[in-house]
Amino acid sequence: MNIEKIFYIIISTILVTVFILLIFVFSLSNVDSQSSSKFKTLYYVDHISAAHQKVIDNFNERYKGSIKVETINLSFEKFSTNERKELLARYLRSKNEHIDIFSVDQIWVPRFARWAIPLRNVLDRSDIDDIIPNALQTCYYEDTLVAVPLYIDIAVMFYRDDLLKQLPGYKNIIADLDRSITWENFIALNNKINRLQKPFYVFQADDYEGLLCTFTELMANQNNPIIDNNDNILVNSPEGKKSLQLLIDLVRKFKISPEEVTNLKENESFRYFAAKNAYFLRGWSSMFDDRFEYFEKNKNAVLKMAPMPRLQNTPAKAVYGGWNLMISRFSDKIPEAAKFIKFLMSEESQKIMFEEGGYLPTNKNIYTETDYIKRNPDIRFFEDLFKNGVYRPFIKEYTSVSDVLSYYLNRAIKGEITADNALADAEKRIKKNAILIK
Repeated sequence: MNIEKIFYIIISTILVTVFILLIFVFSLSNVDSQSSSKFKTLYYVDHISAAHQKVIDNFNERYKGSIKVETINLSFEKFSTNERKELLARYLRSKNEHIDIFSVDQIWVPRFARWAIPLRNVLDRSDIDDIIPNALQTCYYEDTLVAVPLYIDIAVMFYRDDLLKQLPGYKNIIADLDRSITWENFIALNNKINRLQKPFYVFQADDYEGLLCTFTELMANQNNPIIDNNDNILVNSPEGKKSLQLLIDLVRKFKISPEEVTNLKENESFRYFAAKNAYFLRGWSSMFDDRFEYFEKNKNAVLKMAPMPRLQNTPAKAVYGGWNLMISRFSDKIPEAAKFIKFLMSEESQKIMFEEGGYLPTNKNIYTETDYIKRNPDIRFFEDLFKNGVYRPFIKEYTSVSDVLSYYLNRAIKGEITADNALADAEKRIKKNAILIK
């Protein structure tokens, strides 16, 4: 057994142990409060932001004396998406009833469906009909509704408007960005304006799922999916090589992205972007409100959003993200869990999530509320992006596909392997169903 595998097992064991201890502590603290059969405590596992907590507090106040939601916070600051996935999977395999509701990256739904209950029988038809189709599509597995979307995400490019305003041709630059600037023009813009040699474009190129999102967008620009409808892997193709070569060239040839991006995930990239006064950052719509934290010491920074760049003569595309809610099949409080989920999906809660945390609503009624949109015009910007949104493949094996691809893409961007070899090796390993231990 190699050192990397031993290290992976040790870290996974520690994380699972911490996770179980958290749940055990929460359980002990509520033994007395559940002495009455009428009182139920729900355990909800998610990244708990201030917006999440405000909604939860509202629910607890409304159902005081009958239902209380306790949270198990798997913060994005402390746990990567991959770590969250493994923690949840390992715990749910134990068939323990101490998780009632848990959130999953929308792309995990096929993998976690075995541990979740079908939801059509516990939710009203109106609750489901109120969900925007872009988000609802991610909630099915084998034609069964097993999840509902808490919020939807979509890829955007952040830019420092205060820095761009100092440049000649500012209005033309903004107009080009608003139309979805081509990668070719984006690279030329760097050569024209970046006299200070500060980082121009920061993106997430670490060995993890976030790198797959960028790769998926570039493939979609060329109308080429990563996996087709027959589950055939299509990355070792001219489109795949063009997509990966661009990511390599951003770092190694054009040098518009610093070498450090190969070790950056979402939060780390935002922190780097702010600290280095970079011009552009690939991000998610839900990250926009993070500017208040990362630019706390730079009150002059003005952050705005634009569509992601596109390849020349190709349509603009943006990958969907977001987190969905599932009810554990091992829960003994399913009616109460369903009540909490309905509360989270309500217009009241969805507006709080958007206003307090920047989480895009999944309740379609909000998108038709004229007065609300006037007060929150960014909703229209995101709604326009939805028209060009693309999904990652919804297959049960996607996690292993993602693990393999992100490993080889990351190595190629680091300059350790060519684009041709990276994609050929990745496709070969995926077709063999070989497990990659990281």
